[in-house]
Amino acid sequence: MRKIVGLFVLLFSMQGIAQTTLPNIELKNMDGKKVLISDYAKKDNPVIISFWATWCGPCLKELNAINDVYSDWQKETGVELVAVSIDDAKTSKRVKPLVKGKNWEYEILMDDNQALKRAMNVANVPFTIVVYKGKIVYKHLSYAPGVEKEMYAKIKSLVK
Repeated sequence: MRKIVGLFVLLFSMQGIAQTTLPNIELKNMDGKKVLISDYAKKDNPVIISFWATWCGPCLKELNAINDVYSDWQKETGVELVAVSIDDAKTSKRVKPLVKGKNWEYEILMDDNQALKRAMNVANVPFTIVVYKGKIVYKHLSYAPGVEKEMYAKIKSLVK
């Protein structure tokens, strides 16, 4: 009985471990090109990584809100956005038409087997992080109007 209780304590305590770096997981972009996610940690500019799905209304609202100001953000800070779709085999066919219809200029990566989602301990989407100089420096879960402004304030404070 003690071993079982100890195992449960260990498992639940591991869920609280904060991910501070990006794992070495390879995903594909919409053109099928392989991308190593840990390469984004090597960039000099901040990188926003947003986990989303076509069926997630709050995800679409957040990515649309960022899209409205993205070119200004890039000019001011050099920030880059990578939108990681967690759509599975049933819904992944919706990603490309949706992205084209929205005119998103982001890098779109496909995590259809959800390996990155599991490695990053992402329970729900939208889940958004900012990576800067190899470290995860900001994260938020869910979406409420205005949260993108908070995230951008953090990005601006990093690149001063």
